[in-house]
Formats: sequence, C-alpha cells, structure tokens
Amino acid sequence: MRKEPIYPNQYYHIYNRGVAKGNIFFKASHWSFFMRRMREYFQPDLVNLLAYCLMLNHFHMAVYVKCQEFGRQVMHPFSVSITRSINRDMNRVGPLFQGPYQAKRVNTTEQLVHLTKYIHRNPVEAKLVQLPEKWQYSSYQDYIALRNGSLPVIDFQLLGFQSQTEYRDYVNMPMDERKIQALTFKEQ
Repeated sequence: MRKEPIYPNQYYHIYNRGVAKGNIFFKASHWSFFMRRMREYFQPDLVNLLAYCLMLNHFHMAVYVKCQEFGRQVMHPFSVSITRSINRDMNRVGPLFQGPYQAKRVNTTEQLVHLTKYIHRNPVEAKLVQLPEKWQYSSYQDYIALRNGSLPVIDFQLLGFQSQTEYRDYVNMPMDERKIQALTFKEQ
C-alpha cells in the first residue's frame, strides 16, 4: 500500500530510479522502447502525460491522473513491462527499479509550472547537455516545436504561457530550488 494514495483528477510528479542508483537504460534501443511503452500504457482515458524526462538511472513524469487505480492500471504493468524486456535483452534477473514508483501531488498551478521546468532542465542540471532542447529523451522538444510528438499533452494556457517562445524563455532561466523543493524526492 502506498504511503500517499494516488487520487483521480489530480496532478502528480512521478519518479523512479534504478536499483542501487544504477542505470535503467543500457542500450539506445531501451530509450525508444521506454517511450513506446509510455505511449501504450499512458492512455488518455486513464492519464495525461504532461511532461517527462528519461535519464540514465531515473525518470521523471508530470501527470494528470484520471483513473481510480492509477498504480494498478498504469504504473504497475508499465514498470513490469519495462523490467521484463530490459532483463530479457540484457540477460539479467531481478528488479530494474529501486522500488515502487514515487509520487508527489502537485497542489497548485504554480507548482505544476515549476515542475515542468524542473523535469525539462534535469539533463542540463546533470551537465549532460548545455541546453534542454539538446536532450532527446524528454518532452521539451515537443514543447518548443522541435519535434511534433503526440506523447505529452501540452497546454500552455494551463501553465500560464502565451506561446512556446515564452515557455522556452522561462525554462532557460536558472532554477529556483525553493520553488520545486516540495515536489522533489529526498535521497535514499
């Protein structure tokens, strides 16, 4: 049982990382497989995927949950599918993820705005790229029209922006860690 239940009609920051902080992606094909599985399991009648970022050893998602049983209907089968496939491909056994996914409820639109920025800037803060649009394993390229993907549900009005350019300018400003602190996860 989750410490904090997941309620429908709420926004959440979803996160998980590799067991012992290890990688969850080992080959280029694993990244694209993960995104195909997101498309398969994150169905619009169950959940809206607002933003995502895949990193070598973890992932972040901003979601709007629509269903009563998000864990059972979406996250559990999604995680099992990823683990089984990567284990089979890498000839490995055991868990891929450190544990069940973590979730923090997003309580305000302001928090949601900061969360999408945090997610999209993750590869920049990790010093993997200098600009968020250079990281192909996030929804940021969709947000600023460098890619015409259909995976994220993008609503600039909800986020309070008039255009892609306005959102890009916001994301390119440095992070204010205090504004995202309530939505991040402590090191374990």
